[in-house]
Amino acid sequence: MKYEIIPVTPLQQNCTLLWCEKTRKAAFVDPGGDTERLLAALTQHNVTLEKILLTHAHIDHVGATSELVKHMGVKIEGPHDGDKFWLEALPQQCEMFGFSPLSTFYPDRWLKQGDSVQVGEEILEVKHCPGHTPGHLIFFHAPSKLAWVGDVLFQGSIGRTDFPQGDYNQLIRSIKEQLWALGDDVQFIPGHGPMSTIGEERRNNPFVQD
Repeated sequence: MKYEIIPVTPLQQNCTLLWCEKTRKAAFVDPGGDTERLLAALTQHNVTLEKILLTHAHIDHVGATSELVKHMGVKIEGPHDGDKFWLEALPQQCEMFGFSPLSTFYPDRWLKQGDSVQVGEEILEVKHCPGHTPGHLIFFHAPSKLAWVGDVLFQGSIGRTDFPQGDYNQLIRSIKEQLWALGDDVQFIPGHGPMSTIGEERRNNPFVQD
C-alpha cells in the first residue's frame, strides 16, 4: 500500500490519499477541504478513487467530502454513528470555523469496533476510539504497521476534549486500550502535525506516557 499525506484547510489537517498498488484503487482519509488539490493528487498518482473514509465528523476532517462525492460518485464509510450529531451540525460548524457553507450529509456505512474497510485488495481494521468525539474511529493497516488516528493522538499531545460530548477520561482509555495494543513499532498519521510511533508516545508523550 502507498500513501501521500496532503495537509488541507487553514487548520492544516492531514488528509491522506492511500491506494492499493495492485489495483490502483484509492481512498481519501479525512478529506477536510481543498477539493481541487485532492483531485489533482488522484491524477498525479494515476489512481481511481473508490471511497472516502472518515475518522470523525469535525469540519476540518470532512469539509470536502460532499464535493468529492459529487465529482466522483464514491461511497462514504465512517465515522461511528456517535458522531451523527456533528454531521447534522455541519452548517453551524462552518459558521464557527469560517468555512464555506456546507449541508449535512451521512455516510453510506456507519462503522463500529471490529469492522474492516477495503481499498482495492488492502484491508484496514476499524477501532472505535471515543473521547475527542463520541464517534471517533481509527484505521489500522496491519501489514504495513500504519494507523490513521485522526485527532485521538498527536506527537507529544492528545486530542481536545472541550467540544460538545468530548470526554477526557474516555480519550485516555481509548489511547491506552486501543492504540497501545497496536504495538510500539506502529507508525501513525495524526489529524494534524508530524507522524510518530506508538512506542515514542508511550515513552515521551506527557499526557499518556507509561
